[in-house]
This record gives sequence, C-alpha cells and structure tokens, in this order.
Amino acid sequence: MQKQDAYGFGIIGLGSIAKTHAEALLHAKGCRLVSGYHANKEKATAFCSHFGAKGYDDLEAFLSDPALDVVLIATPSGSHLESALASIAHKKHVLIEKPLEVTVERCDQLISASQREQVVLGSIFQSRSYGAAKAIKKALEEGRFGQLTLLDAQIKWYRSQAYYDSAAWRGTWQYDGGGILMNQGIHAIDLLQWFGGPVSEIFGATATLTHERIEVEDTAVATLRFANGALGVIEGTTGTYPGFLKRIEVCGSQGSAILEEDSLLTWKFREERIEDELIRTQFSKEHGSKVDATQSSGLDFAGHQGVFEDFVQALRENRDPTISGKEARKPVEIIEAIYASARGRVPVSLPL
Repeated sequence: MQKQDAYGFGIIGLGSIAKTHAEALLHAKGCRLVSGYHANKEKATAFCSHFGAKGYDDLEAFLSDPALDVVLIATPSGSHLESALASIAHKKHVLIEKPLEVTVERCDQLISASQREQVVLGSIFQSRSYGAAKAIKKALEEGRFGQLTLLDAQIKWYRSQAYYDSAAWRGTWQYDGGGILMNQGIHAIDLLQWFGGPVSEIFGATATLTHERIEVEDTAVATLRFANGALGVIEGTTGTYPGFLKRIEVCGSQGSAILEEDSLLTWKFREERIEDELIRTQFSKEHGSKVDATQSSGLDFAGHQGVFEDFVQALRENRDPTISGKEARKPVEIIEAIYASARGRVPVSLPL
C-alpha cells in the first residue's frame, strides 16, 4: 500500500512519547502521519516539520483537517477525556496512549461517546504486540497451562526525583491518575488480566517511600483472585535501584511461562510440542529488545507499530481493534480497585 492511500493520523500532545508514535507511523502499513497539535506554535511546527507533517496550534483547525482520519492522543493521562471528546465530536477515530483515562467513569464517558458517534476507539498497550506475549496467550487459549494457579506481575523500576520534578503533572492524581500502578505498571497489569482473565477480588496496599513532592504512590502491592480460581500478585515500585525489567509469571498445573519484557525466560509444559524449542529460541533473552528500566524515553517503536497496524486493519474490516476502549478499561478498573482497597484497607470485589 502506498502511503497516500493510508489512513491519516494526527497527534495531540507532542511530548516525549510522541516521537515514538511518529516513528512507528512512518513504518506502519496503512498509516501516515499528516499532522500534530500543540498549544505552543513553535513546538508544533518544529516537531511536525521534522516528520514531514503539518503543525497546528489551533485545535479546531487541526480537527477540521479533511486529511485527518485518526487522532492519536499523547497528552498527560488525566487530560485524555477532553481531547478525545473533541475529536469524537468531529467524527474522528481515536487512539489513546495508555491509560485510556484515569478513572473507570472517565473511560465509560469515552466509550459511550465513541459508540454514539459511531467512531472507533482504541488504546495503546504495545506489550500485547510482543511475539512472546502472543505465544503465551495462544497457549492459554489452547489449555496448555492446565488449571492456572499463580499469575504474578513485577514492575521494579527506578525513577529519579528529577523525573518527577521535570513536569508539573507528574505524580499528581489529576493528570497522572496515580503513581507506579497507573503510569508505569499498567502495561504489566494489562498483560496479567489478558492472560488470567477477569479479576474477582483485590486486596492492595500503597506507599510513597522514596520520592518527594508527589501526591501518588511510588510503591504498591496487591493480591488478586481471578474468576477462574487462580491467585495472583502485583508488585510495583519506581524506587528500586538500579531498576529491573518488567516480569510476568504465568503458572499452571500443566505448564509455566515467565516473560521478561519481550523475552521468555521459561517456557515449559508437561506435554512438550515440536514447536516449543523454536519458541524458546525465537523469544530468548538474547533476541529480546534492549529496554532500560531506568528510563521513560527512547522506546522501541515496534510494539506501537503493531498496535497502529491492527487499528487500521480494524477500520478496514469494520471491527473493534484488538485493544478497544472496552479492553483498555479493564486495567484501569483493576488499578482503581487497588487504590480503593489501599484507602479502606479492605478487599474490593470486581466489577466495580
């Protein structure tokens, strides 16, 4: 497909993650970056000219551009709603950087608006695009793990005080929506529920231990009970030096898998198949991406590219994208339940 025949994407919010979005769009089939919006005209012009797109500092003009088909929202988390609703009102499809929004109620507003205006709503959870994560999901669907017993997520990262001081919105409830869980840990939490299915009960605890001048938690733990009977644990912090890669463990009566970022550390089943050795080799740590658990920028864009290509394919096939608004709501609901449990020091049942 030629780029001129592709869906036109425009980015609202031209901060650090927007560069990853733009690079992914340059490589994604069926996508082309046509524009970007930022209230600062100089920033909009500088960013967009670098990627061969048109910069806007007028939101109405940006949204009225007939070349714009899909709006990518990359503003601070707690401001997604307003930008998305404006885009939906202009009949634009909307793809939102995680989280979809910072509360279930705000997520539901977005889902309802997109349904009402008959536009497609999606969110970005690029970890689902990893080949190793897809292999685990497929094995789960085939029943290879047997009875699931334990599902664990570990997000033991490091963020300096300077990271939180670098922008006024960081570490605030209004715009960050939470700390380690809502900002950094949501990718692991999404994978955990994608693998394990619905969560029925949560008991959580949170603390702010190593950072100053933030409203939200930098450390959290939670125990989970899944609807299928399995139990789980979430551990998260931005106060662990030097920082470690995100880790997901899926354990069952017939097999177990351990995922570290996009690499498989363990892939073992009671009934071995011919393809298992190939899977272990293909997704071994030696072949995984080089992710730095101490940094928030410089991401590999391959995962985002996979999300974008799925989104435009969904538009062509008149279906929901793999990570629809309803899917993206699920990890937000889990995190909101952990916060409620931590405040009340009581278990919380889901759905909320």
